[in-house]
Amino acid sequence: MKKIGIFFGSDTGNTEKAAELIHKKIGSNISMLYDISNVSKKDFESFDHLILGVPTWYYGEIQCDWDDFLPILKKINFLHKTVALFGCGDQEDYAEYFCDALGLIYQVLKKNNAKIVGKWPTIEYNFESYKALLNKDYFVGLVLDEARQPEKTE
Repeated sequence: MKKIGIFFGSDTGNTEKAAELIHKKIGSNISMLYDISNVSKKDFESFDHLILGVPTWYYGEIQCDWDDFLPILKKINFLHKTVALFGCGDQEDYAEYFCDALGLIYQVLKKNNAKIVGKWPTIEYNFESYKALLNKDYFVGLVLDEARQPEKTE
């Protein structure tokens, strides 16, 4: 069985914690965990299945390590790669930017031929942003709010 690459960026530890939970649930025998600050294009290209954890900062900004990796990400052809997304945000203090970074990464992946799987219902979230939406009922991936709904993470 091919391994799954789980890539995350994290400043506060929330996205890292979520990535570790996902890694534990899937199992280390079939998944590998990577901090995006320490990876190369080759690391990404070595997986056919990827899970990307992307937090949103402040006013809809992508986390700094993902921002640094973005020029490389834009050069990767994701044809024949399956990608799932998850992201962290704050729906109360930053409702107008909630999980926007997830939407930004989604657009890059879509443009670069990725097969993107998974979506998450918008119900039970209070937000104003639209960038991370697949449609009015679903986000482009799993969204987490450790500040307001930490009980939903596990």
